[in-house]
Amino acid sequence: MNTVLYNAPQSTCSQKVRICLWEKGIVFTEEKLDLFAGDQLTPEYKSLNPNGVVPTLLHDDRVIVDSSVIIEYLEELQPNPALSSTDVYTRAKMREWMRFFEEVPTPAVRVPSYNLVFLRHFRNMNDEEFAAFGESKPLRKDFFLKMGRTGYSGREMQQAEDRLTLTVSRMASAMSDGRTYLLNDYSLADICVLPTFIRLEDLGLSRLWEDQGAIVRWFAACRKRAAVKNAFYFTSLLSEQYGPIGNDRTESD
Repeated sequence: MNTVLYNAPQSTCSQKVRICLWEKGIVFTEEKLDLFAGDQLTPEYKSLNPNGVVPTLLHDDRVIVDSSVIIEYLEELQPNPALSSTDVYTRAKMREWMRFFEEVPTPAVRVPSYNLVFLRHFRNMNDEEFAAFGESKPLRKDFFLKMGRTGYSGREMQQAEDRLTLTVSRMASAMSDGRTYLLNDYSLADICVLPTFIRLEDLGLSRLWEDQGAIVRWFAACRKRAAVKNAFYFTSLLSEQYGPIGNDRTESD
């Protein structure tokens, strides 16, 4: 079985696929892309993934894109160790969580990530250069053009934080009975959202769940897993690439 993962170390979507691969014990080759150098926008890469985003899995010359699709593919490809329940209702609840995470915290965490870290890549661009950069992103054009070269406003940052707080609240409620993971057993649902929490911690935003014992317990249990440690090698955290991250930037309104 020849497995190649095209991804970026700091990409949360890439990280969840790496976690899944390590949990499954699947040997894979990692092709690391530099997103700010435009590696994901080259004709060669877009022939694999026309969306121009990471990750992309190449398995025995078959291409699978979209991180959630990839981890479900890996679960079906190699059912043991299991990362989903044999019970159809529990699997449906797992997928509910996964869709919620894709719709709510995954896009929300991009806002503080760009304002606090990635915005530096765009400050020296002129308007034409930035517009061209935004237009080059098949799935992210609106996100970049809305951000502009000065970043998201304080109101937009608060809206993103509200969506992240909603995520924390729903997860804490689900685990209020003392369970360690979202669905009793560790599953793809936990893997789907874990990189977002690790990103938030790296951004200095762990205050969003510090008073939620269920989330603190869940986060600690997930971080102890060998697969998570292997997936988060050096340079996976933004602070390892960019240095200390401050959360004191004044946003424009």
